[in-house]
Amino acid sequence: MSLDQLEKRIESELAYIDFPLRSWMPPPTVDGAYDVVIVGAGQSGLATAHGLMREHVHNILVLDRANEGSEGVWPHFARMHTLRTHKKASGLDFGNPLLTPQAWYTAQYGESAWEQLQKIPTEVWHAYLQWYRRVLKLPVRNGAEVLSVVPEGAHLRLALAGGSTLLARKVVLATGLVGGGSWYLPEIAKGLPRDCYAHTENEIDFHALAGARIGVLGGGASAFDNAATALEHGARSVDLCIRLPALPRVNPNKWMESHGFLGHYYALSDAARWTFTRQVASMNQPPPQETLWRCTKHANFTLHTGTAWHSVELDSEGMHVQTPQGPMIFDFLIFGTGLVQDLQKRPELAGLAADIATWADRYVPIAGEEDDALARSPYLGAHYEFMERHPGSAPHLRNIHAFNFGATLSQGLSAASISGMKFGLRRLVTGLVGDLFMQDAEWHLQSLRAYALPEIETYRPGLPIDEWEQSGVPTFS
Repeated sequence: MSLDQLEKRIESELAYIDFPLRSWMPPPTVDGAYDVVIVGAGQSGLATAHGLMREHVHNILVLDRANEGSEGVWPHFARMHTLRTHKKASGLDFGNPLLTPQAWYTAQYGESAWEQLQKIPTEVWHAYLQWYRRVLKLPVRNGAEVLSVVPEGAHLRLALAGGSTLLARKVVLATGLVGGGSWYLPEIAKGLPRDCYAHTENEIDFHALAGARIGVLGGGASAFDNAATALEHGARSVDLCIRLPALPRVNPNKWMESHGFLGHYYALSDAARWTFTRQVASMNQPPPQETLWRCTKHANFTLHTGTAWHSVELDSEGMHVQTPQGPMIFDFLIFGTGLVQDLQKRPELAGLAADIATWADRYVPIAGEEDDALARSPYLGAHYEFMERHPGSAPHLRNIHAFNFGATLSQGLSAASISGMKFGLRRLVTGLVGDLFMQDAEWHLQSLRAYALPEIETYRPGLPIDEWEQSGVPTFS
């Protein structure tokens, strides 16, 4: 099947399952207001839009600050060669096989090419997302950066860069890995000149680092990705330092990839969710094997375990990093130190964060299981909605849904994980559509009372059956 044939089948088969057909959403109560605005046109935002349109919720808009084709992490700081998940992982398809990465890839390159593919290259995944947006005709506005979200009557007003605003009944923050806080930079970096270091999420000119001595701090996959990229661009040497005494070898994320855990983690008790997530964090996910090999094939790469960075001083020789193993000298530093959960650091939530419940507000762990990082996570409802810190104080929060990495403690792998999107997307869309219906219950009641479309167009008692047939009324034997 060619790509053109695939796209025609998608259009046809989406029509096959498009039932009920009746338009059901009421018109906006305020001119120009949207039912749902989705912030972020990466994989989560696009899939949310498709899910809503499948439910005949069409008065929606997806916003992204990037130009078309540059959305999400893939064209920027995702420096891995391939996705880390299995090539069959998706969920964006909502159960339609024709929308899967496999169907799209096979239509272009053939069955044999798919069979030979081990993992999906990042640029291929990004191309799939662009196709997904196009073939489903998703309503995306690029170059639209959201600066704030504030309540306004029964709506939420989104202020955009440039001075324009939008009104929406529901807002979905499909803002990816950093959607619940900010990237974390250790204190030792804060006194350094800005051209001496970068975080793994920054744009980095690796060509300019050719011949440089580079130090990388962090044991996660992104730290290794950046180390490998530097080596491939001609770095003189790359030393990757982790504080752990040995490189982790077991990946707890693989254990989590089951229908039971991905589909039902969110329904566990607070205590169980807390314990599961602390256990996963304690297991320190290793980099993928191929990412490690990508580094170790270079003779000028060195992995240092048990090597935390205590301080950094800059002089004419370079940056002197003090570690438990002695001093190390570098020309450039890359911090793969992850992110921190803190809603106060999200600009779009600056005016709301003080009212949003966190896990610290709702759950007290038993002695020995305290965790300040987890405690800062937002405490979300079953459909990713924010909850009030003080019940009754901020009812508008239930109309803002955090479909991003900040949802992990409340919802498990879902919003920022391809593995879990299959399950999380359905919960999110179900919640959005259900809330919209319930908010409009009175309008629907009045619509029912006003409903007057006749089922039988002609009726006269005693009319012979042959005259019924002539009148155009269907008969059944």
